[in-house]
Amino acid sequence: QVQLVESGGGLVQAGSSLRLACEASGFVSEFYGIGWARQAPGKEREGLAVISSVDGDAYYSDSARGRFTISFDASKRTVFLQIDNLQADDTAVYYCAGRYLPSTPVYVSPDVRFYDYWGRGAQVTVSS
Repeated sequence: QVQLVESGGGLVQAGSSLRLACEASGFVSEFYGIGWARQAPGKEREGLAVISSVDGDAYYSDSARGRFTISFDASKRTVFLQIDNLQADDTAVYYCAGRYLPSTPVYVSPDVRFYDYWGRGAQVTVSS
């Protein structure tokens, strides 16, 4: 079964950077997308970015474009989310999520509705 395990969360100062990691296992196909979403207190879960193992293309939501960078180490099946210039409203639980993809390159939406697998989440708290 697919498992996604996040790491790298914690308490950080506003203005700093943070890199989250998601280690994926259990995908029976080499064609999948892994992305990141977050859920702040009292808010709905929000998709941020997703990367495709098919062609390495990354896709970002409008709110994530600019300060968020997603990357993929295929040899380790690990996806990273770099967040720069952290702000207080970045405080949230950050989730790793995944889904299978077709073998040919396609657009992959970072919308949370399209994921089938979820990690348990990593808390990120930004202090000002």
